Amino acid sequence: MYQTENSFANAIYNNENVIVVDLRSDTLTKPTKRMREAMFNAEVGDDVYGEDPTVKKLEEKAAEMVGKEAAIFVTSGTMGNLIAIMNHCNERGSEAYCGSVSHSILHEQGGAAQIAGVSLRPLKNKHDGTFELSELKSYLRSDNDHEPISKLVIVENTTNGIIVPQTWIEELVTFCKKHNLKLHMDGARIWNASVGSGIPVKEIVSGFDSVTFCLSKGLGAPAGSLLCGSKAFVVAARRARKALGGGMRQVGVLAAAGLVAIEDSIPILKYDHERAFLLASSINEIQSKVFSVHLSTVQTNMIFIQVDKNIASSQEFVNRLREVNDDNDDDKIIVKCSALNDSSVRLVICYEITDRQLMLASKKIKYVIQKLDMKC
Repeated sequence: MYQTENSFANAIYNNENVIVVDLRSDTLTKPTKRMREAMFNAEVGDDVYGEDPTVKKLEEKAAEMVGKEAAIFVTSGTMGNLIAIMNHCNERGSEAYCGSVSHSILHEQGGAAQIAGVSLRPLKNKHDGTFELSELKSYLRSDNDHEPISKLVIVENTTNGIIVPQTWIEELVTFCKKHNLKLHMDGARIWNASVGSGIPVKEIVSGFDSVTFCLSKGLGAPAGSLLCGSKAFVVAARRARKALGGGMRQVGVLAAAGLVAIEDSIPILKYDHERAFLLASSINEIQSKVFSVHLSTVQTNMIFIQVDKNIASSQEFVNRLREVNDDNDDDKIIVKCSALNDSSVRLVICYEITDRQLMLASKKIKYVIQKLDMKC
């Protein structure tokens, strides 16, 4: 299985030989040796003047990879999504639509309303990341002075590690064309979606007016995202980026890491997916009365452990995984993960998590589940 020169980057040993395996996110990776060398050797210029050759190379490569005319390097996916909303909803009083569990509405500080003056209307996400087009249709506004203006639909792919079905995406594209709506894809982990589905990114986003993807989630770069669209869209995006304070100067040092991330990390995402499924399967083998994983949801690098909140809480489980209480080798491991709510715990696999670390994490998780099961 895939190993890196940072084989033990996430394993920390203290005097008691306790090992820490951090499965909170795939954003925790450190730049690889090749990334650091590329950053050191990067040819740079002032990107605000459009004179950073490494940024230009990254933008051209990104646009070609997703099948769009142009791209712009931005600090984060949050900035990329916000700029897309600003561009597409360029009329005051605009309304945009997105899934109820999407990043845009839950994790971006309401930036659409706070900064862009755009209201986001959530559509109930189904388990596969889709929403009902009939619900979307019922929310569309008429040509009435009392109502906002329907402008944009935002789709996140993947959604909590789930690959949004391409058949539904194609139906949505047809719907939006019929109703004169713009389409933006928050593709923070679009490469996971492509690798997991076997569908090229160009095909996934062909009907979208814009798409963002992150270099720092799963791909391992230290920072940055790409926002892609038409040439005119990117010209407007550059102006909006400046207004948001996103104009960067000799940022080729970061773009260089992004180029390496695209080249090195996309081909190995499949190993993250395979290992996530193996870990999820090992948890289900316990046949716990309290903890389980719906294996159909483990499509990429994320695992969601469901907790029967009538018996235990997800936070209790997460806290216990961080503790070493017993003189047992399986307990002398700290696993960091995230309690999303009372009944769900998220674990994320990335390339820095070695096979050995994954094995140790599995041992600790199963040890804690069996301990908590005994209390039932």
